[in-house]
Amino acid sequence: MQAVTLGPAGTYSHRAARAVADDVAFRESVSAIVDAVDAGEYERGVVPIENSIEGSVTETLDAIASANIAVTREIVTPIRHALLAQSEEFSVVASHSQALAQCRTYLETNYPEMKLEAVASTARGVERAREDSSIAGIGHPDNAGEGLSVVAEDIQDQSSNATRFFVIAPESARSDAGGKSTVVVYPNANYPGLLLELLEAFAERNINLSRIESRPSGNRLGDYLFHVDFEAGLYEERAQEALDAVEEIASRGWVKRLGSYDSQHVLY
Repeated sequence: MQAVTLGPAGTYSHRAARAVADDVAFRESVSAIVDAVDAGEYERGVVPIENSIEGSVTETLDAIASANIAVTREIVTPIRHALLAQSEEFSVVASHSQALAQCRTYLETNYPEMKLEAVASTARGVERAREDSSIAGIGHPDNAGEGLSVVAEDIQDQSSNATRFFVIAPESARSDAGGKSTVVVYPNANYPGLLLELLEAFAERNINLSRIESRPSGNRLGDYLFHVDFEAGLYEERAQEALDAVEEIASRGWVKRLGSYDSQHVLY
C-alpha cells in the first residue's frame, strides 16, 4: 500500500504516515493530499486534523467536507519541536504556521525581534535552514541530520503537545465499525435552537461528542456546516437513530458520513 502525506520527508505527517504504509509519497498541501485520494491516485492519505495547543486544522476540515473520501483511522502522536540551525546566529525562523504558533511563547521570550516565516511544512523549514545559515527551522530533533545543530529542544509551549491525524481513503473504503465516527452536517438553515437540536440528537442517546467544529459553508455569509466527532460506531443502533434525527433536522441540506474508525497512538 502507498500513502500520501504532507512533504517533504521528515514532517510529523510523514512520521504518522509510516504507521500506515512503508511507501510514502508527498504533496505540498493538505488539499492536494485529499484531492489525490479522492481521485483514486492513492489508497490512503494522512492529514493533520487537530493539535492539542492550536486546535483544529481548518485546511483539513474544509478539504474533507468537499471531497468524497472516508476516514478509516485516527493516529495520535506527540510533537517534539526543536530549533535547528547551522549556528546560533540566524535572523529568520521558518516553519509551518502551526509549529510557529505552538512555539509562540518560546520564540517571543527568547527571540522577540526574530522574523518568522511560514512555509508549507516543518520539514520545508528545516530544508530552508540547511540551505541558508541565516535561517533556523523548527522540527523534530532527529531532523537535524548533517549540517544542522539542535539549538534548543522541546520548545513547544506545552509539554503535552500532540497532534491527531486522520487516515483517509476513497469513499468505497468507508467502514461502520470502530469506536469513533466523524460526520459533516450542513443544515442549510439558521434559526434559534438549531445547534441545540443537533446536540440533543446525540445527548438523548447517550453519545458523547468528542469534537464539534463550525466552518463557513462558502455559500453565504453567516451560513455554516458542522464537523462532528462522536464516540460510537456507525453500526450502533443509537448512532443510526441519532443520525436519522440529524438528517431530519438538516433536511434542507445534507449529512456526510465519513466513517467509523479506531485510534492508534504512535510514539517517536
